[in-house]
Amino acid sequence: MIKNVNKIGVLTSGGDSPGMNACIRAVIRTGIHNGKEMFGIMRGYTGMVEDDIIAMESRSVANIIQRGGTILKTSRCMEFFEPEGRKKAYENLKKHGIDGLIIIGGDGSFRGAQIFSKEYDIPCIGLPGTIDKDIAGTDFTIGFDTAVNTAVEAIDKIRDTAEAHDRLFVIEVMGRDAGYIALHSGIATGAENILIPERKTEIENIIAQLAEKERRQKLVNLIVVAEGEEFGGGNEVAKFIKARLPLLEIRVCILGHIQRGGAPSCMDRLIASRMGYHAVESLVEGRHNVFVGIVNNKINYIPLDEAIKKKQRISEEWLKIVKILAT
Repeated sequence: MIKNVNKIGVLTSGGDSPGMNACIRAVIRTGIHNGKEMFGIMRGYTGMVEDDIIAMESRSVANIIQRGGTILKTSRCMEFFEPEGRKKAYENLKKHGIDGLIIIGGDGSFRGAQIFSKEYDIPCIGLPGTIDKDIAGTDFTIGFDTAVNTAVEAIDKIRDTAEAHDRLFVIEVMGRDAGYIALHSGIATGAENILIPERKTEIENIIAQLAEKERRQKLVNLIVVAEGEEFGGGNEVAKFIKARLPLLEIRVCILGHIQRGGAPSCMDRLIASRMGYHAVESLVEGRHNVFVGIVNNKINYIPLDEAIKKKQRISEEWLKIVKILAT
């Protein structure tokens, strides 16, 4: 493994998340502070394959910490997962003299980095840029706090109109494989039911609860559904309930991509800056092929392959809290 890294490339890969720009800023400025040449790789691994690589200076990242999205743009590059694509990527890095990579993304992005590093001896550091908070080895992922607060603000507004019309609202939030956004936003807004991929949906219990509430004339209910929940999301849940309780007035609201956008919260700006700083320091200190997370407010380093293999699981305590508070 290369021990002395002099030129560092940074890329954002997979789904965008608020705080990625703050992280890019921290990486570039920490690298420059350490006397390294810094490069931005556009559109994730696509930029590596197509040689869309630009030199970056301190002023390249001025006035971006408050912006959502990513100035480097992002994409999913299927070509990179083929040997020929990775060979092209390596040749382009070699042309620029880049001998270290920092990847801001999710587990799919880290999987690509791990394969590439093993094949071409390029040190890689992974940083968790995902709104889903589904990566083991960190209490926070860049973008999760902003996404949850966006969902909470929207759900609070939906409750107002639900109260005005005595309606049941089924609200779908993002979370194809992980239910953290649904869990946190549902608890924070007092949702009557929270449906997540990690737990079997007890739909008959929900029907029974709603029928009892209908008898008691408690007609305002919020059900927060993660998109990856076993029924297939908000529309399918609403159809099933309507078939069983036809007198209920039901509305479905799918929050969708508004959860990805917007200015990052203070929390996301802070953790992104901290993680970006430690990613560069890891390369400088010779700590290679690791994932940088935060656990109990301390920086946590784990091998990149562990970050790929393990998923962040929702604890039984949270599931118990949901069951008690949502009754």
